[in-house]
Formats: sequence, structure tokens, C-alpha cells
Amino acid sequence: METGIRELRDNLSRYIRRIEAGERIAVTAHGRVVAELVPPSGAKAGHRSRYDDLVAAGVIRPALEDGDPLEAWPDIRLPAGTAAALIDSDRGEV
Repeated sequence: METGIRELRDNLSRYIRRIEAGERIAVTAHGRVVAELVPPSGAKAGHRSRYDDLVAAGVIRPALEDGDPLEAWPDIRLPAGTAAALIDSDRGEV
């Protein structure tokens, strides 16, 4: 991931959490990388997961907040068989 100095300064806590989670942050000034923030080399030593590797490589980003992002969504329940009927209808099998 890459961020400018002003963005880093304005949101330092957020970036520190991401670095703690194993992500590498390239810091830019006028579009040029001037620094790279990385977790300490001893962090999570010996038991890095695939998730940690993907975060460190910048392939995925860790969640910025804890908790279930779908928690506030309404619980939708359909009558039994509704999904199958919709799929059959979509396939023209009705």
C-alpha cells in the first residue's frame, strides 16, 4: 500500500494498526516513495499465517475495525423452497 505524508499524518493510528497486522506501507512525497513502514522483524516470528503473508505483501488489507460488518443488517428469512423456485424460474425449468 502507498500513502502520502499528509494522509499518513492525518490518519496515523489507522496506519499503525495496519502495520501491526503485518502490512507494509510505502510513504510518498510528491509522488516519490521516500520511506517504507514495516512491522518489526521479530513480530509474529515463527507462526506467520497465509493471511499474514497476504497482508504483508499488500494483496489484502486487514479490517480497520473489529466486529461483524453485517451485524446491523436486517435478518431476512424467506419461506422454505423460495430460493430453489427462483433458481428454477431463472433457468426456465418451471
